[in-house]
Amino acid sequence: MKVINLGETNSILNAYIAQMRDKTIQKDRMLFRANLKRVGNIFAYEVSKVLDYSAKDVVTPLGVASVNTPDNKLVVATILRVGLPLHEGILSFFDKAESAFVAAYRKYDKGDDFHINIEYCTSPNLNGKTLILADTMLATGASIEVTYNKLSEDGEPEHTHLVCPIASVFAVEYLQKHLPKDKVTLWTAAMDEELTSHSYIVPGLGDAGDLAYGEKL
Repeated sequence: MKVINLGETNSILNAYIAQMRDKTIQKDRMLFRANLKRVGNIFAYEVSKVLDYSAKDVVTPLGVASVNTPDNKLVVATILRVGLPLHEGILSFFDKAESAFVAAYRKYDKGDDFHINIEYCTSPNLNGKTLILADTMLATGASIEVTYNKLSEDGEPEHTHLVCPIASVFAVEYLQKHLPKDKVTLWTAAMDEELTSHSYIVPGLGDAGDLAYGEKL
Protein backbone atom coordinates (compact mmCIF):
# COMPACT_ATOMS: atom_id res chain seq x y z
CA MET A 1 0.00 0.00 0.00
CA LYS A 2 1.40 3.34 -1.05
CA VAL A 3 1.18 6.12 1.55
CA ILE A 4 1.08 9.81 0.58
CA ASN A 5 1.23 12.32 3.45
CA LEU A 6 0.24 15.72 2.05
CA GLY A 7 0.94 17.30 5.43
CA GLU A 8 4.66 16.87 4.83
CA THR A 9 4.47 19.56 2.12
CA ASN A 10 3.65 23.14 3.10
CA SER A 11 0.24 24.14 1.74
CA ILE A 12 -3.01 25.71 2.91
CA LEU A 13 -4.16 22.18 3.79
CA ASN A 14 -2.08 22.42 6.97
CA ALA A 15 -4.00 25.55 8.04
CA TYR A 16 -7.33 23.71 7.78
CA ILE A 17 -5.94 20.70 9.69
CA ALA A 18 -4.65 23.07 12.39
CA GLN A 19 -8.11 24.63 12.78
CA MET A 20 -9.71 21.18 12.98
CA ARG A 21 -7.27 20.18 15.73
CA ASP A 22 -7.52 23.43 17.76
CA LYS A 23 -9.74 22.76 20.79
CA THR A 24 -11.10 26.32 20.75
CA ILE A 25 -11.66 26.79 17.01
CA GLN A 26 -13.21 23.33 16.59
CA LYS A 27 -16.10 24.34 18.86
CA ASP A 28 -17.51 26.18 15.85
CA ARG A 29 -19.41 23.22 14.41
CA MET A 30 -20.20 24.86 11.09
CA LEU A 31 -16.54 25.81 10.57
CA PHE A 32 -15.45 22.26 11.46
CA ARG A 33 -17.73 20.85 8.75
CA ALA A 34 -16.59 23.54 6.30
CA ASN A 35 -12.96 22.62 6.95
CA LEU A 36 -13.74 18.96 6.29
CA LYS A 37 -15.24 19.97 2.93
CA ARG A 38 -12.22 22.12 2.07
CA VAL A 39 -9.88 19.29 3.04
CA GLY A 40 -11.96 17.01 0.80
CA ASN A 41 -11.52 19.49 -2.08
CA ILE A 42 -7.74 19.44 -1.69
CA PHE A 43 -7.50 15.65 -1.50
CA ALA A 44 -9.76 15.32 -4.55
CA TYR A 45 -7.48 17.65 -6.52
CA GLU A 46 -4.38 15.68 -5.50
CA VAL A 47 -6.00 12.32 -6.30
CA SER A 48 -7.05 13.69 -9.69
CA LYS A 49 -3.37 14.04 -10.62
CA VAL A 50 -2.82 10.26 -10.56
CA LEU A 51 -5.91 9.24 -12.56
CA ASP A 52 -5.78 8.02 -16.16
CA TYR A 53 -6.13 10.72 -18.83
CA SER A 54 -6.58 10.82 -22.58
CA ALA A 55 -7.05 13.60 -25.11
CA LYS A 56 -10.59 14.49 -26.21
CA ASP A 57 -11.71 16.96 -28.83
CA VAL A 58 -13.85 19.80 -27.52
CA VAL A 59 -15.77 21.93 -30.02
CA THR A 60 -15.53 25.62 -29.16
CA PRO A 61 -17.39 28.49 -30.88
CA LEU A 62 -14.28 29.04 -33.02
CA GLY A 63 -12.80 25.63 -33.58
CA VAL A 64 -11.73 22.37 -31.90
CA ALA A 65 -9.48 22.08 -28.83
CA SER A 66 -7.76 18.90 -27.66
CA VAL A 67 -8.01 18.55 -23.87
CA ASN A 68 -6.70 15.78 -21.59
CA THR A 69 -9.50 14.68 -19.25
CA PRO A 70 -9.86 11.72 -16.84
CA ASP A 71 -11.05 8.33 -18.09
CA ASN A 72 -11.64 6.60 -14.75
CA LYS A 73 -15.10 5.56 -13.63
CA LEU A 74 -15.15 6.85 -10.06
CA VAL A 75 -17.08 5.84 -6.96
CA VAL A 76 -16.74 8.05 -3.88
CA ALA A 77 -17.57 6.17 -0.68
CA THR A 78 -17.68 7.25 2.94
CA ILE A 79 -18.30 5.91 6.41
CA LEU A 80 -21.25 7.57 8.13
CA ARG A 81 -21.66 9.95 9.88
CA VAL A 82 -18.56 12.10 10.09
CA GLY A 83 -17.47 11.21 6.57
CA LEU A 84 -20.33 13.18 4.98
CA PRO A 85 -18.66 16.64 4.76
CA LEU A 86 -15.42 15.03 3.53
CA HIS A 87 -17.42 13.05 0.98
CA GLU A 88 -19.17 16.22 -0.22
CA GLY A 89 -15.85 17.99 -0.65
CA ILE A 90 -14.44 15.15 -2.75
CA LEU A 91 -17.60 14.60 -4.77
CA SER A 92 -17.83 18.26 -5.76
CA PHE A 93 -14.63 17.84 -7.80
CA PHE A 94 -15.75 14.75 -9.72
CA ASP A 95 -18.86 15.57 -11.73
CA LYS A 96 -19.70 12.06 -12.95
CA ALA A 97 -18.72 10.06 -9.86
CA GLU A 98 -21.10 7.59 -8.26
CA SER A 99 -21.42 7.28 -4.48
CA ALA A 100 -21.44 4.58 -1.83
CA PHE A 101 -22.32 4.84 1.86
CA VAL A 102 -21.51 2.55 4.77
CA ALA A 103 -22.78 2.78 8.35
CA ALA A 104 -20.02 1.21 10.44
CA TYR A 105 -19.29 1.69 14.13
CA ARG A 106 -17.35 0.26 17.03
CA LYS A 107 -19.34 -2.30 19.01
CA TYR A 108 -17.61 -2.85 22.35
CA ASP A 109 -17.29 -6.33 23.78
CA LYS A 110 -15.49 -6.63 27.13
CA GLY A 111 -13.29 -3.88 28.48
CA ASP A 112 -11.62 -1.96 25.67
CA ASP A 113 -12.10 -4.74 23.11
CA PHE A 114 -14.39 -3.98 20.19
CA HIS A 115 -15.29 -5.14 16.72
CA ILE A 116 -16.59 -3.16 13.75
CA ASN A 117 -20.29 -3.61 13.11
CA ILE A 118 -21.80 -2.68 9.74
CA GLU A 119 -25.53 -1.96 9.78
CA TYR A 120 -25.99 -0.50 6.31
CA CYS A 121 -24.17 -0.48 2.99
CA THR A 122 -25.26 0.81 -0.40
CA SER A 123 -22.93 0.82 -3.39
CA PRO A 124 -22.90 0.58 -7.17
CA ASN A 125 -21.00 -2.27 -8.81
CA LEU A 126 -17.28 -1.56 -8.35
CA ASN A 127 -15.82 -3.89 -10.98
CA GLY A 128 -13.06 -2.09 -12.88
CA LYS A 129 -13.83 1.26 -11.24
CA THR A 130 -11.68 3.57 -9.11
CA LEU A 131 -12.88 3.73 -5.51
CA ILE A 132 -12.21 6.74 -3.28
CA LEU A 133 -13.03 5.73 0.30
CA ALA A 134 -13.09 8.66 2.73
CA ASP A 135 -13.01 8.60 6.53
CA THR A 136 -11.85 11.52 8.68
CA MET A 137 -10.00 9.52 11.35
CA LEU A 138 -7.89 6.41 10.82
CA ALA A 139 -7.28 5.15 14.36
CA THR A 140 -6.84 1.36 14.31
CA GLY A 141 -7.55 0.72 10.63
CA ALA A 142 -10.27 -1.79 11.49
CA SER A 143 -13.18 0.30 10.17
CA ILE A 144 -11.48 0.92 6.83
CA GLU A 145 -10.51 -2.74 6.45
CA VAL A 146 -14.02 -4.00 7.18
CA THR A 147 -15.59 -1.33 4.96
CA TYR A 148 -13.19 -2.05 2.09
CA ASN A 149 -13.98 -5.77 2.28
CA LYS A 150 -17.72 -5.07 2.45
CA LEU A 151 -17.64 -2.76 -0.57
CA SER A 152 -15.53 -5.27 -2.50
CA GLU A 153 -18.45 -7.68 -2.30
CA ASP A 154 -20.06 -5.38 -4.90
CA GLY A 155 -17.20 -5.90 -7.34
CA GLU A 156 -13.42 -5.50 -7.17
CA PRO A 157 -12.16 -1.93 -7.71
CA GLU A 158 -9.32 -1.45 -10.15
CA HIS A 159 -7.68 0.81 -7.57
CA THR A 160 -8.72 2.25 -4.20
CA HIS A 161 -7.69 5.63 -2.80
CA LEU A 162 -8.19 5.91 0.97
CA VAL A 163 -8.61 9.53 2.06
CA CYS A 164 -8.01 9.85 5.82
CA PRO A 165 -6.91 13.34 6.93
CA ILE A 166 -5.80 12.23 10.42
CA ALA A 167 -4.17 8.81 10.79
CA SER A 168 -2.23 6.90 13.43
CA VAL A 169 1.05 5.20 12.65
CA PHE A 170 -0.45 2.00 14.08
CA ALA A 171 -3.35 2.07 11.60
CA VAL A 172 -1.10 2.76 8.63
CA GLU A 173 1.11 -0.20 9.50
CA TYR A 174 -1.98 -2.37 10.07
CA LEU A 175 -3.47 -1.57 6.67
CA GLN A 176 -0.15 -2.14 4.95
CA LYS A 177 -0.39 -5.72 6.20
CA HIS A 178 -4.09 -6.31 5.53
CA LEU A 179 -4.95 -4.52 2.27
CA PRO A 180 -3.67 -5.27 -1.25
CA LYS A 181 -0.22 -3.72 -1.70
CA ASP A 182 -0.53 -2.75 -5.36
CA LYS A 183 -4.20 -1.75 -5.49
CA VAL A 184 -4.51 0.70 -2.58
CA THR A 185 -3.13 4.20 -1.95
CA LEU A 186 -3.56 5.94 1.40
CA TRP A 187 -3.76 9.74 1.38
CA THR A 188 -3.40 11.54 4.70
CA ALA A 189 -2.44 14.94 6.11
CA ALA A 190 -1.04 13.83 9.49
CA MET A 191 0.31 10.64 11.03
CA ASP A 192 0.17 10.68 14.84
CA GLU A 193 2.28 8.32 16.92
CA GLU A 194 0.03 7.51 19.88
CA LEU A 195 -3.22 5.63 20.54
CA THR A 196 -4.97 5.62 23.92
CA SER A 197 -6.21 2.44 25.60
CA HIS A 198 -9.60 3.20 24.00
CA SER A 199 -7.94 3.46 20.56
CA TYR A 200 -8.26 7.22 20.17
CA ILE A 201 -5.55 9.09 18.28
CA VAL A 202 -3.21 11.40 20.24
CA PRO A 203 -2.90 14.31 19.64
CA GLY A 204 -5.67 13.68 17.08
CA LEU A 205 -8.57 16.07 17.24
CA GLY A 206 -11.17 14.41 19.46
CA ASP A 207 -14.41 12.79 18.31
CA ALA A 208 -14.83 14.11 14.78
CA GLY A 209 -18.45 12.98 14.52
CA ASP A 210 -19.44 14.84 17.68
CA LEU A 211 -17.52 17.92 16.56
CA ALA A 212 -19.33 17.96 13.24
CA TYR A 213 -22.85 17.09 14.34
CA GLY A 214 -23.11 17.21 18.14
CA GLU A 215 -22.66 14.63 20.88
CA LYS A 216 -24.51 11.34 20.47
CA LEU A 217 -26.27 9.46 23.24
